[in-house]
Amino acid sequence: MNYATSHLRISRALFLATLFAFTALFLQGCSSNEVSYLEANYTKMEVNIPMRDGVTLFATVYVPRDTTQTYPFLIKRTPYSSGPYEAGVYPTGVGPGGTDRFLEEGYIFVNQDVRGRFMSEGRFVNMTPNHPGNEMDTPVDESSDMYDTAEWLLANIHPNNGNIGLWGISYPGFYAAASIIDTHPAVKASSPQAPIGDWFIGDDFHHNGAFYLQDGFRFFHRFDHIEPTPTTARREAFDFESDNAYQFYLDLGPLKNANERYYHNEVATWDSLMQNGVYDRFWQERNIIPHMKNVTASVMTVAGLYDAEDPYGPIQIYRSTEEKNPGINNTLVLGPWFHGGWVRSTGAFLGNVNFGEEASTYYQENIDLPFFNYYLKGKGTLNLPEVMAYGSGTNAWRQFDAWPPLDATPVSYYLGENGGLSTAPPLTVDSDQYVSDPANPVPYTKEKRIDRTREYMVEDQRFVSDRDDVLFYQSEVLTEDFTFAGPISVELFVESTGTDADFIVKVIDVFPDDMAEWQSKEEKYLPNDAMAGYQMMVRGEVFRAKFRNSFEFPEPLVPGEVARVAYDTPDILHTFKAGHRIMVQVQSSWFPLVDRNPQTFVDIYNADESDFQAATQTIHPSSQYPSRITMQQVK
Repeated sequence: MNYATSHLRISRALFLATLFAFTALFLQGCSSNEVSYLEANYTKMEVNIPMRDGVTLFATVYVPRDTTQTYPFLIKRTPYSSGPYEAGVYPTGVGPGGTDRFLEEGYIFVNQDVRGRFMSEGRFVNMTPNHPGNEMDTPVDESSDMYDTAEWLLANIHPNNGNIGLWGISYPGFYAAASIIDTHPAVKASSPQAPIGDWFIGDDFHHNGAFYLQDGFRFFHRFDHIEPTPTTARREAFDFESDNAYQFYLDLGPLKNANERYYHNEVATWDSLMQNGVYDRFWQERNIIPHMKNVTASVMTVAGLYDAEDPYGPIQIYRSTEEKNPGINNTLVLGPWFHGGWVRSTGAFLGNVNFGEEASTYYQENIDLPFFNYYLKGKGTLNLPEVMAYGSGTNAWRQFDAWPPLDATPVSYYLGENGGLSTAPPLTVDSDQYVSDPANPVPYTKEKRIDRTREYMVEDQRFVSDRDDVLFYQSEVLTEDFTFAGPISVELFVESTGTDADFIVKVIDVFPDDMAEWQSKEEKYLPNDAMAGYQMMVRGEVFRAKFRNSFEFPEPLVPGEVARVAYDTPDILHTFKAGHRIMVQVQSSWFPLVDRNPQTFVDIYNADESDFQAATQTIHPSSQYPSRITMQQVK
């Protein structure tokens, strides 16, 4: 064999090997490592942005590779990580919903770790208290951190058009709201979506002073850092070693056992919960709702009417912004969504309940992208009403000039004798009783899985029909459609043999017995049963009776004395159709969604097992004490 032949064979072999290698890499890339639209069209940057007090906040920035035009900023400020943190490693998506619709439009996307979280320096403070004003000597807060972030981005990240938009869902929604107080001039638009407003009155971990055990226990175990920042580390999720939430939390016993058995005082926020059992300064300072002042940006608040986490904050933040900043563009969008469902689902169903249209698709195409394009790019037209809302029951979008609608008429439904529910006040002097036993609390769902379900918000309530510790009141069959919008006002006249109690009121749409189909077409969570006689919870809410006169200064119930317990539930937009009935259920436990009330006047976070006592609860549906719910009817 001569050299030329040998060299040719070696070259051919090398060529074929190289060809096969490149082919394999190409096929592998096509199958599992395709370059995303984000990576192909955006350059990733990791930056540290200086704040006025010397702390630096970390952010990942995604800048369009096409530099022939300028772009607005779209910022999400988050405690949940702005990662991935490796250079050249891209997330699956950025922007609202993480889909390509905003990417293709062209924005400079900024994800920022808030102070004291992950790669940002400083001390993290849950629900950062606001300090009015943006002067340099004012204590730092989310408004000042946003102001300093805006200044740095405008000067250092190009090509920008000088406009900034904010968005975020849930906790990031809180930052989207808190960051526009004393708005930086460049911030032209903000969309707080499911924003937390008040952690004691109605969001996440307390509702009307009652502790939402299942959410609080799991969330804070992983949310709190052990390591000092900057860090990319996070806690592992809590290992329940159980698939039955009801039994796990019943076995946990009094709340103080959580630290003794599991947390060992290593979860600072849990300790804060346990140390502040009333609406004291700790909680009041963290209520962002009264501080929505000096807002100059256009605002679009988004809320899910079946949001299990934050049903209170969004509407209250919208209302506060409206009241304190006359003249700005301030829009409220309501839909039939669970928490973040407008970008995390089609919005066509929840559990067994079919909402008809894909409300999320309409929102994404006609509301959120046009909102940011209009205010940040001057692109297109925008004709959003004051309130855009999708109502369940009729399954249709509606527009309103205010929320609740100005033309709404209050209609009261009185708890009556023999389990009746009527618009006529009761004439008799009757009462209904049940024994509430903390050792056998009423479950909030028939599901036994360890995580808190989202489907319980519309779940069939027949699963408690055989319990003696739940009262049932039902209307006659409706002869016409009735649509209600806004909060439901609850007024109960109660007695207890204990010195404290919870009262849960559920408002339910009872479907006709001959209704065979109105169901989800996907068996995603619950059995896809026929809907005949289905008892759809439209709204349920708890109130802790010791807070009936003040959340700051609780008062015991006096055994044998009648007490008035009055409160508003989160808002609804629902139509009870002709042929349906309206039902109200009353009970005193909702476990383990809400921790058991000992039914003795104690600090629940320091209660002992001996403090938990069975009590007889009396509800008065009488002429002297007319217990009722009141809903706002719209045409």
